[in-house]
Amino acid sequence: MVTPPPRDNSEGSDIETAEALIQSVAQVKEQVGRIVVGQSDVIEQLLIAILARGHCLLEGVPGLAKTLMVRTLASSMSLDFRRIQFTPDLMPGDITGTDIIQEDHETGRREMLFRPGPVFTQMLLADEINRTPPKTQAALLEAMQEHEVTAGGKTYALKEPFFVLATQNPIEQEGTYPLPEAQRDRFLFHVVVGYPSRDQEAEIVERTTSGDLADVQPVVSGEDICKFQSVVRRVPLPEHVKNWVIDAVRAARPNEPDAKDWVKEWIQWGPGPRASQQLVLASKARALLHGRTHVTLEDAQALALPVLRHRIVPTFSAEADGIAVEDLISRLVAEQSVGTASVL
Repeated sequence: MVTPPPRDNSEGSDIETAEALIQSVAQVKEQVGRIVVGQSDVIEQLLIAILARGHCLLEGVPGLAKTLMVRTLASSMSLDFRRIQFTPDLMPGDITGTDIIQEDHETGRREMLFRPGPVFTQMLLADEINRTPPKTQAALLEAMQEHEVTAGGKTYALKEPFFVLATQNPIEQEGTYPLPEAQRDRFLFHVVVGYPSRDQEAEIVERTTSGDLADVQPVVSGEDICKFQSVVRRVPLPEHVKNWVIDAVRAARPNEPDAKDWVKEWIQWGPGPRASQQLVLASKARALLHGRTHVTLEDAQALALPVLRHRIVPTFSAEADGIAVEDLISRLVAEQSVGTASVL
């Protein structure tokens, strides 16, 4: 279900590549920090998603620098960047591209010519993705999963690396189209962007009202990112961590024979196998970012929330009782961690 990255034929050991990854990520964070104040957890999760070859869904109220964050991240990575403002009248061809009739002025012959849409980039910002109908939202599915676009009976490959970072506003529901579960499942992370602290907000005001913003320099290339993605997949995964991930994901499914009573009562639909795959990949990327050459339980536990947040559908009973998805995931992680500790 997770498309493997291109084979890395470059020379050099995995250790050297991992060290270069750590150095490059530190430089990227430094560059992004010149423009974006705070949001360190969000930035780290975006970087993990990129290294795991995944996509991110950012959710937050207006004015939290979601668009600025993504644009700055693309600038620091020397990647092609395009932004699509999703609106109710946006059509699939506006995203993927369309065939046009072009006439040769010398011969007078007409032929169909494909004009690529904004999806033909490396980092795509799908701004307010929930403002366009499902038909147009679905135009991104093939690009996100297969990294290619089919139009007019022909298939066109997208340039690697390719990421979709989508944003949505949680407070305005009128005129919006919630993402279907099938499309939400294509995102590695569902990241919630919170308000800054008072000190951070004071720094934001100071930076943006008293002079020009700092410049961002590219510190890593697309080719480097492809190398990093390959080495992430080769990070060793201990058996007990793999078992924890599988058991935690399966514990969120109410139809499992050994599902707990509270899971059956409060969870309508649980995550599928893609959740296990992507939690493992994200944990491998996090391990490297934190200077480790193997995955630990801490990595999987730390990323369970953004991986599972959009893959669990609560029941009406849970919503009536004021129980949020985050509460359910926290309980799952806590109970699973206690069980693992007792076994170890």
